[in-house]
Amino acid sequence: MEHTFHYLLMANQAVFQKKVLEQLKETQLTVGQPKVLDYLKDHNGVSQKELALGCRIEAGSLTSILNRMEEKGMIERRIQNGNRRTFHIYLTPKGEELQKCVENAFLVLEEEVFKGISLEDREAFMRIFQDIYKNIMTME
Repeated sequence: MEHTFHYLLMANQAVFQKKVLEQLKETQLTVGQPKVLDYLKDHNGVSQKELALGCRIEAGSLTSILNRMEEKGMIERRIQNGNRRTFHIYLTPKGEELQKCVENAFLVLEEEVFKGISLEDREAFMRIFQDIYKNIMTME
């Protein structure tokens, strides 16, 4: 299994750029925005710092992504508990609508990439892939 990591990265890029953005073309979402919307589905009201960690996006890049999302009415930043240094990010109704589009695109994509693969093999793959991910995230 020569260059396994390289092929995993290539597959990730191909899947995201060719399939997810293609399915979401009419939403005019840009790179990074689907990931943020997907994360906020289960973490609405999270701090910007926690959002950066959860999405694995650099803080500076996330700020740019969030600025565009706020300008387009997808999210809003709120001060919580009087702490003016930390903003919490919330989906707006428009953001919730777009998040559902993202979720549907991810489900369609999942069906496509796992076509012809048994449920048992899917589950085994996901267990192994999660272990690989954990190993990568604990590397120094």
